[in-house]
Amino acid sequence: MKIKAMACVAALFVGLLSGPPAWSQAYPAKPVKIVVPYQAGQGTDVAARLFAEKLGKALGQQFIVDNKPGAGGNIGTADAARSAPDGYTLLMGTVATQTMNEFLYPSLGYEPDKDFVPIILVGMLPMVISANPSFPANSIPELVAAAKAQPDKINIALPSTTARIVFELLKSRTGAPLFGVPYKGSATAMTEVIGGQIPLIVDTATASRGHVASGKLKALAITTLKSSELLPGVKSVAEQGVPGFEVTAWNAIYAPRGTPKAVVDLLNAEVAKILEQPEIRQRLLQLGFEPAGGSPEALAAYEKQERAKWGSLIKAAGLKGG
Repeated sequence: MKIKAMACVAALFVGLLSGPPAWSQAYPAKPVKIVVPYQAGQGTDVAARLFAEKLGKALGQQFIVDNKPGAGGNIGTADAARSAPDGYTLLMGTVATQTMNEFLYPSLGYEPDKDFVPIILVGMLPMVISANPSFPANSIPELVAAAKAQPDKINIALPSTTARIVFELLKSRTGAPLFGVPYKGSATAMTEVIGGQIPLIVDTATASRGHVASGKLKALAITTLKSSELLPGVKSVAEQGVPGFEVTAWNAIYAPRGTPKAVVDLLNAEVAKILEQPEIRQRLLQLGFEPAGGSPEALAAYEKQERAKWGSLIKAAGLKGG
């Protein structure tokens, strides 16, 4: 009997040890939600939908995008942080939600460095300063001159935290007295700029380049250090007389802290495979993304670097969330 009992205990112990891997191998056993803390149509949303589709095909389960915009991305991000750490709620995080907002807002509802586990950096998104085609300025020097001729009279739509950072840097580096108008997301802002209700917008290349290609917007500058293949023929802000000007947004996938490592590693591996596919890389470039990748550890290190960079800049400029 003792031998039998000991055998049962040993079997149970082995079962406990082998439990998590067996569970993770069954993942995902139900639909997975990817929280996007911005409006549908924004760059982050576009990326999330592409990866949701590809992950669903790769893992044989539905990946659903859940848009929860508001408060510069804080509402949806906080909701994701409070979700069960079981791999069935993910976050498409951004440079704003993970590194900028904590320095802009008195309370986020989450702690980016404590409430999430990094999975993978998926893409870099240059920002673009664009205008309604009827706006007279065609370059950054012309925009600066127009703003100085009409102080605080020229409005510029700002549909994200990163857009606001571009705006504030542009003002501080050029002295252009532009008037920033905050929006909850790209869709509304783009509609009003294209419709002529507001003359200018700062948004991602993802959200902007289709409208630029169709002639509904004209791009004045891109925020990479040098011109980018994402918008051929468009000079960077730095190349137009503002040396060193560079702001690049990014997207990365996160899970609530405590999500099993086996699930994190699985998702990292699957997204890495997706990013390696030539047609996906081409599709991302068409959308305005520069494909990224890397390990969870590499994302954690990059996030820490970005937090230090933007934290000091935001504090020095005295910026506050709005």
